[in-house]
Amino acid sequence: MSDADKIEAYFQKKQPFREGLLRLREIVKTTKLSETLKWGAPIYTVNNKNVIGILAFKNHFGIWFYHGSLLKDASQVLENAQEGKTKFMRHWKFTSLEEINEPLILSYINEAILLQQNNLIPKTQHKKVEKIIVPDILSNALNNNLKAKKCFKELTPYKRKEYCEYITSAKQEKTKQSRLLKSLDLLAEGKGLNDAYRN
Repeated sequence: MSDADKIEAYFQKKQPFREGLLRLREIVKTTKLSETLKWGAPIYTVNNKNVIGILAFKNHFGIWFYHGSLLKDASQVLENAQEGKTKFMRHWKFTSLEEINEPLILSYINEAILLQQNNLIPKTQHKKVEKIIVPDILSNALNNNLKAKKCFKELTPYKRKEYCEYITSAKQEKTKQSRLLKSLDLLAEGKGLNDAYRN
């Protein structure tokens, strides 16, 4: 299946927010953004740089603005994608088709496009990472999954630390195990934990 077919399948999938997703896609297609597939979801780019994504979740659907923190957001519709983790990513959530305001959405998207086109996106600088202590739960799991272990070793120290903190910060054992499984799946695919939120 080609990427174009996968994108169509994403939008045609039967789910509560299908009409809303299709409407957002119609709006985005009136802009100069290019539609592509990344991380299993439709992402829209300009000059091969990520600008927005259209995604659906259990209780809402919406637009991810990869550098939303740099937008004016006069209508105060944007939320931090992952509080305390994402620096620039912002999410505009919707729960119904009626909430979609095309002129307002276009104004936000066009502002995001201009930011990217005019190179107004600051380079992300990571803080120096101190020595990484891999938790036993992750270390043991990696020893039983050589593909994931190889990927983990090849990641930058910053990305390895993200995985370690993601798992150890879980308060309940059930959550910790769930995060471990998600981490192993991503590592088996050669991905960092938060690659989907980076350019």
